Amino acid sequence: MTDTSAALESAVQAMTCTESKSMYDVTIVCTTDDFQAEYWMNRLSAGVCSSSSSANPPYPIVLAVSEDWAAGGAGNGLGTLYAYEKACGLAQSKFGIDLAAALKAGDISAALFHTAGKGTRMAPMPASENNNKPGVKLPFCHTLSDGSIAPITVLEAVVKQTGVYATCRKGRLSVYWGDQVFIPSAPFSYTPTHHVDIMCTLLGETAPTAEEWEKEGLEKYGVIAVSKGEGKNAAQVEKVDHATATKMLKSLGDIGQVGPSLGSFSVSAGILAALCEEYKEELTKKEGKFDTDPHFWMPFTLPVDDYVSLMSQKGQEETVSQEHHARMSKMKDSFDLGGMGLFGAVDVGSQAAWWDYGQLKKYAEYNMKMLESDENATLLRKFHGVTSNIMNSSIEGVTVDDTSCVFASSIKSGTITKAVVAAVDAISVEAEGAIVLNCTAKKIVAAKGAVLYNLIDDSDEGIIAKEGDVMVGVLHEDGETTLLKSHVTIDGGKAWKKKLDINDISFEDMNKKLRDSNVVKIEEMRSANQKKCKESF
Repeated sequence: MTDTSAALESAVQAMTCTESKSMYDVTIVCTTDDFQAEYWMNRLSAGVCSSSSSANPPYPIVLAVSEDWAAGGAGNGLGTLYAYEKACGLAQSKFGIDLAAALKAGDISAALFHTAGKGTRMAPMPASENNNKPGVKLPFCHTLSDGSIAPITVLEAVVKQTGVYATCRKGRLSVYWGDQVFIPSAPFSYTPTHHVDIMCTLLGETAPTAEEWEKEGLEKYGVIAVSKGEGKNAAQVEKVDHATATKMLKSLGDIGQVGPSLGSFSVSAGILAALCEEYKEELTKKEGKFDTDPHFWMPFTLPVDDYVSLMSQKGQEETVSQEHHARMSKMKDSFDLGGMGLFGAVDVGSQAAWWDYGQLKKYAEYNMKMLESDENATLLRKFHGVTSNIMNSSIEGVTVDDTSCVFASSIKSGTITKAVVAAVDAISVEAEGAIVLNCTAKKIVAAKGAVLYNLIDDSDEGIIAKEGDVMVGVLHEDGETTLLKSHVTIDGGKAWKKKLDINDISFEDMNKKLRDSNVVKIEEMRSANQKKCKESF
């Protein structure tokens, strides 16, 4: 086994160990509305964040809060600070815990997951979850604390994966985005040396040449550069060529390694408190919009002229950039580093395994990945606890090939070939090269590349999907159901405002129609409808 394979294997083992779960003491979820916040408080507490025994009671706890900001949103910078402060209030009122004090004392680790957003590139999947984008299910089932078996959601997979960093981040708040799962090929256990550290994929052992920069396409990304010096201080630039980056990063001294940023980061309790104090006025008024990369990290790490130059490429006036850089520089100069560096990097490894569920095409691709036999597919199956191609299912009358996977399903007849079937109840299923997830029907026919999701159909004709068809059920709060369609080749972001010929409504209008849906109530309604449909056959 190579060093990389060993590192990947070690990470997966830590993520899936049931005897000693890798998880944060406090899990904070930032949602779009209060209904989603209630959903995630319940769901995570009963699943990936549950613990039969805790060495640090009353932890683990889940705190879900909504981002009730002004129109246009807070940006992920202010959004992080606002969600954290709301979570502090919720921790006090619900559990009697002073979250800020516990974090400052280094008694706990905390993680915040950003989930707000429309998920346009995933359309129509988020609509089927009533705009609860992180609630989109994956065709892997896990056991909840009540013993029931249910498909894991995208957010639950992300929470499960990121928990391996919890142990070494006591006294820090980690911040993640909710649609990417990765297995690091670099060691996940480390000692933080900077008040802010950002995850990235460092390429090679030396700084890239102009040719290597172009070959890796680094001009398309936010890039983290790490100095050769003992302090391993880092800086961030965004979407620039090699010559521009070299000029801007001179303040670091000799550059040791460079690589694209993942965006996810962790901050010490000290710098977190300082940022909350600096932006106290905006947080109180719920006004303004600041993102971490352009408004926190780049003015922290770049000289003013270079920062102004970068921001001008984004269309921001020079005076605005100069004033903001001065504001952040003043904060930085008054902050006591206490022997730590300000901004550093956490390498996840250039051979990390990635599964990005933020696009419909990728969602289908990575869910079919487990039928393959390469190392990436093996890691995917291990991560999701797949020990057999058929698990928790009753399919005695069904012909299933050696490649297909069937989980938590009850099917009486049919043929399943090179397909993924999970949480399905049906009399007959004919599926080839398709994904059928959380569907209940008398008859299901799914051709190659089709994706069937959250469908309930008690007709004798059943559900029929042609090659590449995407069909999802949308259950409304009033009990009505809409069948929303797409195709695996359609980019939901580009088609967002259009009404496809196969639908009666555009993805955008459906999103508007579903706003502030009571997702807890709808989940209960869907379960009842599935049970009633199953009883009909």
